[in-house]
Amino acid sequence: MRVSGFSMVRDAVRLNYPVAESIRSILPICDEFVIAVGRSGDGTLERVRAIGDPKVRVLETEWDPAHFVHGAINAVQSNLALDQCTGDWAFYVQADEVIHEDDVPLIRQAMESYLADTRVEGLLFRYLHFWGDFDHYHWTRNWYRKEVRVVRNVPGMRSWKSAQGFRLNGRKVFVRDCGARVFHYGWVRPPEVMKRKQIALDSLHHPKDWVDRRHPQPEQAFDYGPLEHLRRFKGTHPAVMREWIASKAWSAADYRRPGTLHEHNRRSTRALTWIEDNLLRSRIGEYRNYRVLR
Repeated sequence: MRVSGFSMVRDAVRLNYPVAESIRSILPICDEFVIAVGRSGDGTLERVRAIGDPKVRVLETEWDPAHFVHGAINAVQSNLALDQCTGDWAFYVQADEVIHEDDVPLIRQAMESYLADTRVEGLLFRYLHFWGDFDHYHWTRNWYRKEVRVVRNVPGMRSWKSAQGFRLNGRKVFVRDCGARVFHYGWVRPPEVMKRKQIALDSLHHPKDWVDRRHPQPEQAFDYGPLEHLRRFKGTHPAVMREWIASKAWSAADYRRPGTLHEHNRRSTRALTWIEDNLLRSRIGEYRNYRVLR
């Protein structure tokens, strides 16, 4: 069995992405790792090359603004890396996603178990979406709970839309849940940097005039809002993140502005999520770009 890891990134230093930690987290399970690094000018390419592992292969790319709307550029760049993968399985991590070392045996076992079962076209992972700091994570219905991060490396497998999931020849892939977690740190940054990242992210999905209206004060620090509605994380973070976490020191509370509420803070969102999870045992209208094999 051969495993290829792959990813894409741009402006990782300026926007504070733990890209090196992300790559290192899955290198133990990979025979190669291919990453498309867009022209950045902030040291991103150097940071990736500094990993210094012969498994890592860099593709230097240009990001075409024509693909920025609706986040299509993310899929375009992901597919450039996917096309260079040579493994039986292709393991995708985005630059703010990290795998815990405790879950590597689960992933490897699932890959080995399903290698000969061609019905299984991908593996499903459970997400921990951290918010504001490294101690709080999302649990409400407005955040996706699972997504596909390992796919069978076959013709027609494509990163889909804004690169959240995959499709095979345009249809949803059939998957098994591998039981592993993705530690998603996309919304954990110093508030000033988080604002830059939010603007950069919005710029990949919307026209410039929309972004300008959305962010009339681009220099204003991001307000994470109250954190008490989130769940407290009581486990351990991936070992590769220890130095990263230790180097970050800020308090989201210091940047609070009166009246700031995000969707997950709303009482209606929390109430409906509780009903779905405890009474209905199902999330109404939950986004699932995959089909779970029974």
